[in-house]
Amino acid sequence: MPVAIITGASKGLGRALAAALAERGWDLVVDARTASALEETAGTLSAHGTRVEALPGDVTDAGHRARLVAAAREMGGLDLLVNNASALGAEPLVPLAALGLQGLRRALEVNVVAALGLVQEALPLLRASAAGAVIAVSSDAAAEAYVTWGGYGASKAALDQLAAVLGVEEPGLRVWAVDPGDMATDLYTAAVPDDDGPRPAPEHVVPAFLRLLDERPVSGRYGAPSLLEER
Repeated sequence: MPVAIITGASKGLGRALAAALAERGWDLVVDARTASALEETAGTLSAHGTRVEALPGDVTDAGHRARLVAAAREMGGLDLLVNNASALGAEPLVPLAALGLQGLRRALEVNVVAALGLVQEALPLLRASAAGAVIAVSSDAAAEAYVTWGGYGASKAALDQLAAVLGVEEPGLRVWAVDPGDMATDLYTAAVPDDDGPRPAPEHVVPAFLRLLDERPVSGRYGAPSLLEER
């Protein structure tokens, strides 16, 4: 069975994507900072009959990243790495003039530095896979100037650039930066708690990610809404 590592998998998009892969028979290594939520998610995923290794921890911890990759190795290898764990930098979001630099550092550490660190740790296994792929979960804030989204958007823009360069440097892999578009998630609620407008559930966005895995287009940046519209 193919093996995937998905960070930030206890809720939202990470959990929805993990569930979709479990339904397809993928074995999974999943992580999140909250052990109880991750344990509950792992139980749900295991009900599909797949192997699930749930490792609570913080992706900014190098030892934790090494344990994630070691768990995939014990399952037989690694075919997909999904860097989904994200930090906003401030909750709720604030203008750049009020953004604490420590918060910005946290966003950069989680969204960029840890993501690259996990890629570096996982590269030997990904290169050995017949269909190795990396997904960097991006945001439209990486490409558009939205009030209060400056710090988070800057971190996701940096993640996009890392993914773009990695795709050139690793031609044997597929490296996709994916903007999932608006979703109803806890992350968005924490970012903008006063905005209660209707948004699709993460489960409605997952088919765009599955399309990438099925069709394996060239490495690059993709928007989930356009992938869904083109079907």
